[in-house]
Amino acid sequence: MLQPSDIEWTDPECPVARAVDLVGDKWTLLIIRDSLDGKRRFSEFERSLGVAKNILSDRLRLLADRGVLSRTPNDRGTRSEYELTSAGRDLFTLILSLRQWGERNAFNDGEAHSALVDPATGEPVPQLHPLREDGAELTPEQTLLVKVGESLP
Repeated sequence: MLQPSDIEWTDPECPVARAVDLVGDKWTLLIIRDSLDGKRRFSEFERSLGVAKNILSDRLRLLADRGVLSRTPNDRGTRSEYELTSAGRDLFTLILSLRQWGERNAFNDGEAHSALVDPATGEPVPQLHPLREDGAELTPEQTLLVKVGESLP
């Protein structure tokens, strides 16, 4: 597995840039989405995504190298299954946020699309909103970027 020191970062001090360097590619995010939906085999990803085999193979290898997926060969060593690691499962909130943004901004009114629901209730998953410690919604205007370890200005 790659270590952070093995990667040439776009912006070494920015967590957003580092995250995008690791998982910001279209196919990578769609593989993660499909993994969250239960897909495990190369053929399942290929069928779902319609991506070229060489691109899919490259992205699966990168995700395994970066610790997002674990790769388990079958008994004969001819096929593998890919499963999200804890770091991969940690991307659920990102994928959900992208999904909800897409539902709000990438469809015309009434246009058909998939929806993520809570199977216990059948209701759509609630909209994500960052909250302050007191439970109030946090807006971009109410945040401040500081370096870790520095005090507030």
